[in-house]
Amino acid sequence: MLGHEYEPMTSVELGDDSQSFCAVYARIMVRAVNHPTIRVAVIGAGSWGTTVACLAAANTSTVLWARRTDLADAMTRTRCNPDYLSDFTLPETLEFTSDMEQAVSDADVVVMAVPSHGFREVVAEVARFIRPLVPVVSLSKGLERSSLKRMSEVVADEMPGHPVAVLTGPNLAQEIMQGQPAAAVVAIDDKIIADELQKIFTRPTLRVYTNPDIVGCEVAGVVKNVIAIASGMAAGMGFGDNTRATLITRGLAEMSRLGMAMGGDGYTFAGLAGMGDLIATCASIQSRNNMVGRRLGEGESIGDILQSMTMVAEGVKSSPAVLDLARRYSVEMPITEQVVAVCHEGRSAADAVAQLMQRRRRSEIG
Repeated sequence: MLGHEYEPMTSVELGDDSQSFCAVYARIMVRAVNHPTIRVAVIGAGSWGTTVACLAAANTSTVLWARRTDLADAMTRTRCNPDYLSDFTLPETLEFTSDMEQAVSDADVVVMAVPSHGFREVVAEVARFIRPLVPVVSLSKGLERSSLKRMSEVVADEMPGHPVAVLTGPNLAQEIMQGQPAAAVVAIDDKIIADELQKIFTRPTLRVYTNPDIVGCEVAGVVKNVIAIASGMAAGMGFGDNTRATLITRGLAEMSRLGMAMGGDGYTFAGLAGMGDLIATCASIQSRNNMVGRRLGEGESIGDILQSMTMVAEGVKSSPAVLDLARRYSVEMPITEQVVAVCHEGRSAADAVAQLMQRRRRSEIG
């Protein structure tokens, strides 16, 4: 299945009750590994989508889809992404297009690198052209506001039958592009597919681990953006390392409580997808969510901040959905409550900190 010379399953393979779906799929995967060329389509040419396309291009035949024709043409002409990664030269082997059919129709793996608020619309377009059973990898760290669904659930809605994975971890795009040593996680509960995806994204400076806990990895990726806004607010107000360490640690507790209530594995939150991504996002000025928080802490309005940004800060959009999920699962998330109040209800950062510090006394454990 992960080979460019795709051999479609026959009706016998699909209909034989003596074989499970996994067994049939595993046999196709093993057969496909012998093909020399894997075709990867990355959908979305933001900073992280472009970075992942560069990673995949070193190991596969890769095409990067941009919504705008002028951006796809500019990348083809200049070998750089002028909107998001203008300081980096893109691989000569990487292809570019704004034609979805051209990008997806012969892909062996499709990587979704679009923000959560437009994710379903783009997935539905991909579904028109994707071949049966092609794995889909989500890079989005958000929730669908209307349904509170994770992105893997949105893919399952629009493309039933396609295996879905998540690529996550402490991965700031510019540092990955610079070749700084880093690690990531590919999450899917199918070991065969996980191992093949691991090969696609691994580079000498990027170590990719596998994890079967897709729920935990997705929840961690969503919640860490919300906590990063809180951490940024503290920095913007001039508070030091003690304050931010407190927010990060208690934010990890919120993330873990919600993720485990939803069926995630507790170990995930102590790993790269949880603590690792949380530290990177809360500490780095490269983080869009952290920067939004810093500017809120300095007194800017959320409207002015968002109007000045060209890239999406997922934590702003996802925070109300995270809070709704917390209420659905009866999970207490006080930091998330205050981020929602600041970003969506007009509360000041100073009032939010005061609300957190004045909460009732309690044990750290439990």
